[in-house]
Amino acid sequence: MKIILKNHNEEYAVREIVGSFFPKVKLEFTNDIPQNENYIYSEVQSNKKIVCIAFADGIKRESHIYNDVTDKTKIKKSIYECLSQITGITLPWGLLTGIRPAKIIREFRRSGGKNASDFLVTEYETEKSKAKLAEDVETVESIYIDNMYQNGISLYIGIPFCPTRCLYCSFTSQSIAFSNKLTEPYVEALKKEIKAISSNEFVISRKIETIYFGGGTPSALSSSQIDDILNCIEAHFNLEYVKEITFEAGRPDTICEDKLHVLLKHKVTRISINPQTVNDNTLKKIGRNHSSDDFFRSFELARSLGFSHINSDIIAGLPDETESDFEKTLDSLCGIHPESITVHTMSIKHGSYLDMNYDTYSPTAASTVNNMLSLAHERLKNLGMHPYYMYRQKNMLGNLENVGYCLPSHECIYNIYIMEEVQNIVALGAGGSTKLIGNNSIERVFNVKEVYDYIHRIDEMINRKIELFNKWNIEGNS
Repeated sequence: MKIILKNHNEEYAVREIVGSFFPKVKLEFTNDIPQNENYIYSEVQSNKKIVCIAFADGIKRESHIYNDVTDKTKIKKSIYECLSQITGITLPWGLLTGIRPAKIIREFRRSGGKNASDFLVTEYETEKSKAKLAEDVETVESIYIDNMYQNGISLYIGIPFCPTRCLYCSFTSQSIAFSNKLTEPYVEALKKEIKAISSNEFVISRKIETIYFGGGTPSALSSSQIDDILNCIEAHFNLEYVKEITFEAGRPDTICEDKLHVLLKHKVTRISINPQTVNDNTLKKIGRNHSSDDFFRSFELARSLGFSHINSDIIAGLPDETESDFEKTLDSLCGIHPESITVHTMSIKHGSYLDMNYDTYSPTAASTVNNMLSLAHERLKNLGMHPYYMYRQKNMLGNLENVGYCLPSHECIYNIYIMEEVQNIVALGAGGSTKLIGNNSIERVFNVKEVYDYIHRIDEMINRKIELFNKWNIEGNS
């Protein structure tokens, strides 16, 4: 589809709203209106009139919006109105294409605004149910944000190994079957980074509030390797102020009693054991080597050993799953009572097997996925859970959302902080993204993603962060 912009350069915003209506369609920006081709023409005129003309599949529509101040929201709104008329589609989140809807609510409230959910409905054409969801999430998030350590940081420990690579995954993770010889040198490199970063004044002068082990699948490592990493963290970081430690056990086929005992010994407070679905045919289709029975056995083992906060992830819109399939997964989870459940929407992530072989799969209809999310919301609400964090990704089916639900006082603080970009995150390990939140800016420094590169360039990874920390302190950022 061709896109023509006149008197404005909001290419990114336009690309996102058009992509919400036409996922997987190639968009090309040009200067001339084509003949007999689908196109969108967006112009800001001198009288503050914003015009959009859209032509798609033989249908042409035009919208006009007047605004005292030209901004990207009004430009997106004019395009949204045209494309809604042409396609007959209204998007649940309306004009919103960003990652953090709750952030808009928080900024609106802090500026003195009232009736925040009504604001999303009128300003962004968001459905009432989605606006209320964002408002509910922000209400919970603000409790933790307002009580955050003023000089706090969180640690992210990346373990980029998995038993297999899932169909939908775009993370740079290594199959443990083919990369087992790299695990030990990886652990040694990670320990070196832990020791070096823990001794930097930036870290020493701050309180560590949360620790999160992600990946990949951290439990793909052996129990002795996990123990080794945790011992190193305890020996070099001051953990006096830590409120939570999360460990993404993730894949049931990586969990055993020895590993769980190690986590308990090191006072891990929250673990994730993720079925994604309890339908075995789907599990095979998406490339997971475990069965639903494996999930239930792992969950019961963790519970019997004393874990008091277990999270489980599920996905709405997995290939060929119906609403009944998704309901079966929900019912099964509700029956074993995890303290938190994260409901993801299927996303066609760039670089995933699903993305590269998109034409061989039939994506679930957006309306069906939205029904799944609504069912999850009602079912988990009846279970006594509430939504506490939310984020959205590019290329999600139906332009929908991922939501974390939990029982009262079982929020994952790290999830709130990382998603809302309110606390410094120091990331260690391959693929880690360190993020420093300053007075008026955010700066990031990245570790390389590939395991081999991380091992052989570990000194460079350490120096990258130290340079950023030193610069940050010199500039007087809080």
